[in-house]
Amino acid sequence: LRPTTKSIHMRSLLFVAPVLISTAVLAQTEGDNVFGTDQILQVDVAFYSDGFWNELLTEYEGEQNYIPAGITITSLDGVAQLDSVGIRLKGNSSMNHPGEKKPFKVDFNRFISGQAYDLLKKLNFNNGFKDPTFVREKIFYDVCAEAGILAPRANFAEVTFNGEPWGFYTVVEQIDDQFLDRSIGNDDGMLFKAGSNFGQGSDEASLVYQGPTQADYGDAYELKMNDLGDWSDFIEFIEFINNASDADFESLIGTHLDLQPYLRSAALDNLFANLDSYTLSARNYYLYQNTTLGLWQWIKWDCNETFGSYAMGVPGSMTELDLGFDGGNFDRPLLQRMLANEALRGAYDAELCALREAYFNSDYLEPRLDALKALIQASVTDDDNKMYSNADFNANFDSDLGGGGPGGGGGPGGSLYGLKPFVADRTAFLDTQLDCSAVQVPLVESAALMLYPNPVSNLLFLEFGANPSDKSIQIFSATGQLAWEQRSITGTVQLDVSAWPVGVYFAVIQGESSLRSQRFVKE
Repeated sequence: LRPTTKSIHMRSLLFVAPVLISTAVLAQTEGDNVFGTDQILQVDVAFYSDGFWNELLTEYEGEQNYIPAGITITSLDGVAQLDSVGIRLKGNSSMNHPGEKKPFKVDFNRFISGQAYDLLKKLNFNNGFKDPTFVREKIFYDVCAEAGILAPRANFAEVTFNGEPWGFYTVVEQIDDQFLDRSIGNDDGMLFKAGSNFGQGSDEASLVYQGPTQADYGDAYELKMNDLGDWSDFIEFIEFINNASDADFESLIGTHLDLQPYLRSAALDNLFANLDSYTLSARNYYLYQNTTLGLWQWIKWDCNETFGSYAMGVPGSMTELDLGFDGGNFDRPLLQRMLANEALRGAYDAELCALREAYFNSDYLEPRLDALKALIQASVTDDDNKMYSNADFNANFDSDLGGGGPGGGGGPGGSLYGLKPFVADRTAFLDTQLDCSAVQVPLVESAALMLYPNPVSNLLFLEFGANPSDKSIQIFSATGQLAWEQRSITGTVQLDVSAWPVGVYFAVIQGESSLRSQRFVKE
């Protein structure tokens, strides 16, 4: 299944069904035990050296090599013990977390080739920097998953180092070939990570065209996978963003970039005021060259400063951030050109309305926030190394710390908006700025296909929109065998799968210029 990459008519963008879970027929299930259910892992790291802390710090300042340790991980799935995993410190601003509770990465096969945990090679442990609630990153990634936006999964862990309680952490999936296999089923393209642009002389990953050679981009981008020594495709993409005529940009951007997912991703950043991203800091994203689609795809990363926790000089309240904010005085040509184009801005506004209706509202988010708070409260209370107090943890779900505005104090890390009032105030502002009744809003929850129940034993329901689908609908087994197909479907189809073999399946929707799929399990 290989769609052509034809030009996308801009007006039709308002009616295009949004991205589903993946674009792959053959996805993997790595990390389902770690991330499939909200839980708190117990992670006990046993370093082989008594001087492990000085070794970790030395490596962080130097070559950033991993040091060996044993690890025991207890989850809802059971207990796993692994020897000789690799551990190293990571992060930039999060390394400013007070004390020794620093973020770190675990590489399970660093010293034993092929070793894995829950089929995963790596996991990231983030320390709750600038987040008294510990849920900003988790809730944002959960919404990304619900809305079909490419982003890592997250959960929680209590961590000990050599028997000593080290703190409560957010566990985040690694963006690597396993992530790509699971989420889009394609891992042979180039994967670029935006540079950190910390430190004097660092280059911004702004997607500004600097020249035709790799050397022209300094350390702005890091090629993480499939380095063939040729950045020409990536540089041609950047050149198109900057130098295409307005007419060509409008008509051809969809032949370079998986467009609607990017618009949705950018709209979600705006709603949550996630500005430590391409929008403002020009950090914390990946770009992947999907060789099946022939398109670049946007992947989110490092979203701990959502809910307006990162402003970097943007004036005013983050609850009233301009819905068309495009980086202000900074060059962000991809976002700026889209928002300056009438058709693309209309598609972006449609995504704002769809996300506001489906996810970014108090009715949807408050129960999720309450459930996460109940899950982690005891663990947070027991964390003596956290950045904020227990009182701050309890208060920041419902109240601002330090007044909520830029420069308002709020303890370590500056002012912080209360999560629930931020959502309420931001949606109220959106409703005064954008008339969603006048916008053709894509259906986020039903998407191109609503598939239920999942898992399924007997009857599977495939629910489509009211208009006949002009796409091919096919269901494949995990080994790629075609199990069922049909075209031009309207309404709801009832499919008897009782005789199908137990396993993982993928319902694939192929259109003229897109390929999307939704994973389900036959039990």
